[in-house]
Amino acid sequence: MTSLTVLMPVFNELETIETAIERTLRADMAAEERELVIVDDGSTDGTAEILAREWPAEVRVISHAGNRGKGAAIRTGLEHARGEFTTVMDADLEYDPEEVADLIKPLARGDADAVYGVRGFQAHNAFSFWYVVGNRGVTFAANLLYNCWLGDLMTCHKAIRTDVFRSLPLRESGFAIEAEITARLLRRGTRIFEVPVSYRARGREEGKKLTAADGFRVLRTLARCRFDNA
Repeated sequence: MTSLTVLMPVFNELETIETAIERTLRADMAAEERELVIVDDGSTDGTAEILAREWPAEVRVISHAGNRGKGAAIRTGLEHARGEFTTVMDADLEYDPEEVADLIKPLARGDADAVYGVRGFQAHNAFSFWYVVGNRGVTFAANLLYNCWLGDLMTCHKAIRTDVFRSLPLRESGFAIEAEITARLLRRGTRIFEVPVSYRARGREEGKKLTAADGFRVLRTLARCRFDNA
């Protein structure tokens, strides 16, 4: 029986959190058992009040007293994951929860321990020229440093065996957690299975939080994980 934990790190997503939860619960994710673990990372915009409502039994909400970053929220969620597999679903509606099934199927077949959803960045869903160039740049850096061939380093849409995910020595607190997860998998020799996914990028006015500084943090993280002994 396939069991899945969906981790949803949340910080100030008042406009989208309710829809994100409802879409996630409706989605067919190719798992007989499923739970949604939401980690509220110190939201101050009313998100916490929505999360305090009564939700179905498969939903669990964990709260940080203050904002600690996406990486910290993912690590907290992993501590509470009960499923055989774990996937991450942001609350900003950029990814389609229905496509989680495409990530789970290779895991359930035993074809891979980690599956990534690769974004195409077509004109209708690209945030900006520099956002796409930045993503391509850090992905190229990862391929060069780790002698691999990945299509999308910074995708949020990934599913990993929970025991493998939990065993990674993760310490990044912010968005660089995405690069650290990949770097740790590659250092262990884990082959990453990739599938195409759709993507709807938000703009700054819609709450997009990534900045150019995050790109430099990603590069620092890739270099650190490549050459340290952890």
